[in-house]
Amino acid sequence: MNVTNQRPRIAVGRLYHESNRLNPLPATADQFEIQRGEAVFQCAGSTLGGIIRYLRETDVEILPLISVSAPPSGLVDHAFYEAILRELTDRIAASRPDAIILDLHGAAASTQIADLEGDLLAKLRQHVGPSVPIGIGLDLHAHLTDAMLENTQICIACKENPHSDVVECGMRAAELTLQVLRGDLRPVVVRARVPMILPGAGETASGPLGEIHDKARAFAAGATDIVDISIYNVFRYADDYNIGQVVTVMTDGTVSRASEVAKDLAWAFWDNRERFIDDLFEIPAAFEIVRSQPANRPYVMADMGDRILAGAPGDSTVLLAEVLDSFPELRGALTVTDPASVKHAEDAGLGATVTLDVGGQISPGLSSRRITGRVVHLSEGEYTLAGPFHGGEASSLGSAAVVLVEERVFVLLTTKPAFSHDPAVFTSQGIDLKSLDFVVVKSGYHFTMNFKGIATPLLVSTPGVGYYRKGIFRYDKSRFWPEHDIDLKDIEIKSFGGRSVSA
Repeated sequence: MNVTNQRPRIAVGRLYHESNRLNPLPATADQFEIQRGEAVFQCAGSTLGGIIRYLRETDVEILPLISVSAPPSGLVDHAFYEAILRELTDRIAASRPDAIILDLHGAAASTQIADLEGDLLAKLRQHVGPSVPIGIGLDLHAHLTDAMLENTQICIACKENPHSDVVECGMRAAELTLQVLRGDLRPVVVRARVPMILPGAGETASGPLGEIHDKARAFAAGATDIVDISIYNVFRYADDYNIGQVVTVMTDGTVSRASEVAKDLAWAFWDNRERFIDDLFEIPAAFEIVRSQPANRPYVMADMGDRILAGAPGDSTVLLAEVLDSFPELRGALTVTDPASVKHAEDAGLGATVTLDVGGQISPGLSSRRITGRVVHLSEGEYTLAGPFHGGEASSLGSAAVVLVEERVFVLLTTKPAFSHDPAVFTSQGIDLKSLDFVVVKSGYHFTMNFKGIATPLLVSTPGVGYYRKGIFRYDKSRFWPEHDIDLKDIEIKSFGGRSVSA
């Protein structure tokens, strides 16, 4: 569609959720932050923020739809998803945009649908027809499906983990979608899928993943016809057909070169598969570092098994138990998702001494911990992320209570799983990080960016549904290395696009 006599009307929105099927609690409406209309423009530190930033620099009319986002958690309640889908399509019908650009995660699933984004995009395509370009910016941990590629002209991912480039991803998605709308780009996307996941070593700045991204950048720099190369390090907690690492190469109207590049990069994953391991500290060893190396305090300890940023419930108490039982000299803070304990603390009131059995009520195989402490803070749990990852965005702990145990360990009890990769989770609840020896976050990578210059990172090996280990989770549909014995003979290649967008 070529728009010549009027400003193009571009609809923008977001449905952002990473859905861990191993978390037994569904993600219901109350867990999501929802902005509508003009409030959508407040989503600055995200891919949606990048989309809006780019469009504001061009001669277009921006049509804000709806922004729906939540910390990773269990499967999205299907009735809630259907309600959001209806609202999204109603708003699109009312605004009649020339193009649609969305911020999606790519690893969302509902209680009934394994590929939520694929379903969403197929429904949108049916609604607007073939002539309206649809562009999406995805998280690089997306479980990229053919349905996503079949129903979009532009489908790209951020390139860095931790995700320091989500805004840039949005800007690029917007730029390319406008090129399609103007008729300046006829995108062809070739995807290569490898039946493997990354057991570890997921940071893009170093190790085998860093090498593969360097290789991708070199390919892109050396070929003028390559528009984008995106690498999808598949979400490990999905159980869907064709799970695996995906490389997509986008070109302007050509296929052959893209196929070669995609296959080359895909083989690099397979050839280096044994190198994808994390260097984690066992729990006692991590606390011993905190105790014995005070010059680097405070430390920020990643509870890898209970990572809310991987969809775990955030209710593990294993690190709390260790510091209370074995390291009496250390001062610290940590979060525990436990609505019942929050209610008990609220009923007791500020300043009261309470005895609570906290945590361990959601994650399979974990247990609660009895604590006695003083209620030092109560709040409704509203706060703003400090960033840079999603900085400036509103978030919520639900009702929250801080219980100070043994006058040294701040237990931040939350009703909702907390985005604890961000220091604002703690500082918003009156906790002074500088006064502590350690703080525990439910994050594996992004916290290193948001806590940079504040605390020294330690990645800790802990139990839970937020960290993959071979043989501990059940997979019924998926077949991938290292969970299964795979004898890879060839790389699966498929191409999408090449169609002109016309009225």
